[in-house]
Amino acid sequence: MELAFYLSGLVAVLATVGVIFGTSPVHAVVYLIVSLIAVALVFFALGAPFAGALEIIVYAGAIMVLFVFVVMMLNLGRDSDRDQTLRQPRHWIGPSVLALVLLGALFTLISQGGVGQAIDGELLTARAVALIMFGPWLMVVELAAILLLAALVTASHVGRRSNPVRKRGNRS
Repeated sequence: MELAFYLSGLVAVLATVGVIFGTSPVHAVVYLIVSLIAVALVFFALGAPFAGALEIIVYAGAIMVLFVFVVMMLNLGRDSDRDQTLRQPRHWIGPSVLALVLLGALFTLISQGGVGQAIDGELLTARAVALIMFGPWLMVVELAAILLLAALVTASHVGRRSNPVRKRGNRS
């Protein structure tokens, strides 16, 4: 389990460096996905499969889809020379190698029977998270939910386009 932990941590650091020093937003997003999956594997190696699954579902799934849409929307113009250099295989070797190292770490973790076991501590399950969140911290969780709902309503109101006011005599 320690081998999977250290390999995943190394991949997370290297992929994050790839995000920081990436020249293309698309490749930075790919490195970020690899980094988030590596952090999820760190959670699995530490005995927190629920936190690892949430990391993959929420961050590597939902939020990264939003990032990809933003990158697609902000593509204002294309340079033909730049497009040709971004499609070269050398730009995809880094994320591919890091993903293969992660796959090896995952197979190591599964072969040792380490999924669902903590290295030094107790297993973190969905029940344990729910007991903590909805036990003594119930009011804090509810206040955070109300705050997020207010932010959602505000963002919806601010982002809505206002229709021009129709004049009374002008019906179309």
